[in-house]
Parts: sequence; C-alpha cells; structure tokens
Amino acid sequence: VDMNDVERAALVLLGDPVLSGWVQQRLDARIRHLLIDEFQDTNPLQWQALLSWLGSYAGSGGGSAPSVFIVGDPKQSIYRFRRAEPQVFKAALAFVHDVLGGDLLSCDHTRRNASRIINTVNTTMQAAVDGDGYTGFRAHTTSSDAAGQVFRLLPIARANAPGAATGLSGSLPEWRDSLTVPREVPEETLRTLEARQAARWIALQLQQGLRPKDVMALSRKRAGLSPLQDELRSLGIAARIGEKTELIDCCEVQDIVALLDVLVSPQHDLSLARVLKSPLFGLPDEALVDIATLKADGSTSWFDLLQNQEQLMPILRGLSAILMRWKGWVDQLPPHDALQAIYTDGDVLARFAQVAPAVQRDAVLANLRALLGVSLQLGGGRFATPYTLVRALKAGGVQAPAAVLDDAVRLLTVHGAKGLEARIVLLLDTDASPRNSDTMSVLVDWPGEAMVPRKFVFMASESRPPACAADTLQMEVAERQREELNALYVAITRAKDTLAISSIEPGKTPEHSWWARLSPLADAVEWPAAGPGNQLNETAAPHGTPGTPETFFVKDLPLAHVDIALLATKNEANAVAGVDSETS
Repeated sequence: VDMNDVERAALVLLGDPVLSGWVQQRLDARIRHLLIDEFQDTNPLQWQALLSWLGSYAGSGGGSAPSVFIVGDPKQSIYRFRRAEPQVFKAALAFVHDVLGGDLLSCDHTRRNASRIINTVNTTMQAAVDGDGYTGFRAHTTSSDAAGQVFRLLPIARANAPGAATGLSGSLPEWRDSLTVPREVPEETLRTLEARQAARWIALQLQQGLRPKDVMALSRKRAGLSPLQDELRSLGIAARIGEKTELIDCCEVQDIVALLDVLVSPQHDLSLARVLKSPLFGLPDEALVDIATLKADGSTSWFDLLQNQEQLMPILRGLSAILMRWKGWVDQLPPHDALQAIYTDGDVLARFAQVAPAVQRDAVLANLRALLGVSLQLGGGRFATPYTLVRALKAGGVQAPAAVLDDAVRLLTVHGAKGLEARIVLLLDTDASPRNSDTMSVLVDWPGEAMVPRKFVFMASESRPPACAADTLQMEVAERQREELNALYVAITRAKDTLAISSIEPGKTPEHSWWARLSPLADAVEWPAAGPGNQLNETAAPHGTPGTPETFFVKDLPLAHVDIALLATKNEANAVAGVDSETS
C-alpha cells in the first residue's frame, strides 16, 4: 500500500453512497475544528476526498458543520510532480467562500525578510507579472529593520571544463593521476568549480563571525549539493544535506559493501582494490601497483595473489590471513553476525573514525552502524546470505540516517527548503539550460472541482503532440513556467538578511533564467586580495575563473645505457619465445 492507495481509499470511504454516511457521522462526532495548512500542495484526489465530507454541509447554514480554516499560498505551489496544483487551491477557496459562507483573509506582510530581500522579491515578481502573465502577486512589505544584501558570484565559464583533447575547449589537455583523481565529465567538473567558489564565499562569511547554521545553500537539483558538501568539508566547515540520502551512496558504506562483495566473489579485483585502499587497511598506491604488476599475465585474481607471501612487498604480507578469516565468517554466518564479527575483529568503527574529518565523523559512524541494522531489517530479515544483502543494497532504496549536526551549513533542494529560513541563502546553478521536451510521459487535465480527470493522454513525444492534446499541452507548459516562477519566489524568500546567486554558463541560453532575473538586482562579490595577512589567500580567488591557465610538468627520466636497453629487449624477446635468458 503506497500513498496513492491511501488517498484513493480515503476518497472511497468519504464518497461512497453506502459507506460515507457511517464514516462522516463518526467524523462529525469527533472533529469540531478543521485546520489544513500548506493547502497549495494538495492534489485533486485529496481535495475530492475532503469535498465529499465538507460538501454534505452545503446549504445547512452552519449548523453542526465543523469550522474550516484553510491556509495556503498558490505562489508556493512547487510540487506538480506529485500532482499538487494551484487550481485546487482556487477551487477550495471558491467552495469555502461561496458554499460554506466563509471569509477570505489575505496577508502580504512578513517579519522574516530584510528590506533588500523584499525589494528583490517585489521587483522580480512584478516583472514576471508584466512580462510573463504571472497572476496572483501583490507587492510585499516587511517588519524587519535589517537593510539586507543581494550578491552575485562570478559565473563559471563553460570553457573551464576539461575536453581540450576532443576539441571541447581551447585550453591545453591536463594529465590525470587515475589513482587519486576521479574521472569527471565536463558537466560534473563545472559543478565542482561552482561548488569550490561557493564554498570559499561561504568561508568568507563565516570569518565575519557567522555560524555555519546561519547559512543555507539551495539547488534545484540534488546533484549540485554533494560537490558543495565536499568542498566545504575540505575547508573544515561542517555541512549536511538535509534531505534523504541513499545509504549505498555513502563512501564508508560502499567500502564495507565492497568488502562483502570480494569475500563472496574473490574474483572481483576492483572491489578488493577499494577495500585495500579504504580505512580498513589504508594501503598506499605503491602496494596496489605491486599487486597489479604481479597480475600482469592475468592468470589469477588479486585475492589469490595475496596468498603467495614470498612475492609480495612487506606491507602486503599478513593480509591474506585476515581476509581468509573474514571470508570464513561470511561463508558460515548470517550477514549481520558476519558483519558484527568483522567490525569487532577489524576495529572498523575506530579505523573510520580516525581518518574521517571531525565535521564528518559522527555521520560516518552513524552510517556504518546503520549498515549493521539494515542487515537485520532489510526485507524483513529475509536476506540470509551476504550475496543477497549486497545485491539489495546496490539496488538502492535504503535511506541513510539523518545527520544530526546542530551547527552546520544546510544543503537543500528548493523543494526541501520550503518552510525553512536562514540568515544567508546561496542559490546554486541559477542559469540552467531550458528543460527539454518530455518523451514517454503522461498528460493529465484534472480541474480541482472535477471528480475525475477530463483528459488523460499518454504522450510519446511532447515535441510532436497529437491534435487532441495540443491545447492541454499548451496549458501544461504554461503551468510549468508558473511553477518555475513559484520556485524562484520560494527560494528568494528563504533568506532573512543576505541572498547570493551562483551560476554556470549554460550550454543553451535560457530565455528567462533565475540568473537573468536576479543578476541585475545583485551586487558583484568583491574577493579579498591574496596576501600573507589573508587567511584565505590560497582560496579567495575562485578556482576555474578566467586567468592564468594551469600548467603541469612531466618529469624527465634519465636515458638508459645502450647495453642495458639491448639486454632488456633481448630478455623480453626470449620471454615471449619461452627461452631461458640465462642459457641463451
């Protein structure tokens, strides 16, 4: 049973001709006052369930009807992906006012936002009213005495992304150490550059006496939050993503799952490489290179190579005994018992706590403990083997425990931030490319006052709609544009004192992006000059902005002596031919 089933069941109970009288009589006996908050997030199905109950009081002149108080703001309707529609709010408003004889109370005054923030809201939304046909906005006022600030960070130029080797940019190709530097596509690298600049701007704000909990960073997509979290942690600033995170997406959990993976399937060399590099063993790159060199012929796995102690460098000797002991537990014990034994024998929690940054340590330990609990609870405890547990974890769907950090920068999507506030709000990726047309989607036309949808269309491609769906698609596109403006309104009004916007140069120029609407109203950020007296002299200037290109140098190796080179060539030829070098 999911949420849609619950909503449908409520509608049946409250609207069925046979059942509804019995259910409504019990509701009337227990409920005298009905308060519904955040009503703009209501979908048509939910409203029809309520209407089935409240509609029975139509024309009763009050009587025994419960008092109804509905609170909502159509400008904050940003959940259309789960069918929440502003027109449902309008239908409810008309019903309460016209049918139940209720009053309409409006408020455009706030105590949250500083004057500069409210002026930005008024200017931006009024421009949308004049230029985009946006409706329902009236100028706001505030009780705050703070003046407020609005800043814009330097846009991250798309030319900074790697790709010179394929002609994607004009810069020189950069060498990447594949053992320490992950491979990134240009879009991921641009997010990293934006996150690095944003993290350094946040660090400057904290140097002025603010606390990390005073800062909130918002992104329209979750993909932009993890790079910022990493950059903040590299500067020693506590940060947490305030929304649900998959347990398997946590690095420390991936290390343990890789361990289970290789103990179940010893041929998985990549999983073993991750385990050896992880805090479980903490081996240097040289040790991994030594194993890879021994396996140059591809005859055996890394796991088997570790059993041959004579060929290994000293730091690798003794690992086979540990891995074989753990493999015995995994082969014989249930997943939880095997994990608990490994945690105790390998002092796992202490090893990870030792290497984790202080701002990250509690979350790392909480995730590792959660993995133990999941091994008992996942699927009702039916995962009797480590293999099925590993497969279930990799499939996703298991949430990591919420990080409890009282003083940390909050990283949220705009949807997750609704109802929250912070002294400083930083908006990421405000110049995103326009949304592409959907394919294989569903188009629903369901007015708030209707019991059922008027139209339900399976769309193969929105760029080529059938004639019968053209008008409905046009209305859908208009509602998407309105929701985009609603999200901008929600994002701006989270800021109490300071609003900052950040952007990446878009691949396709959007017609009316958030950056285009807000940047003329914002002041450019002035970075402090680098110097010995500046604590951020290495980080004040944003990385990846136009300037002197980064260079790298390849070390010159000494030339081998001719005789040595000839001997090496001869030995290699003999090895290929199967001839003993000493006798040839």
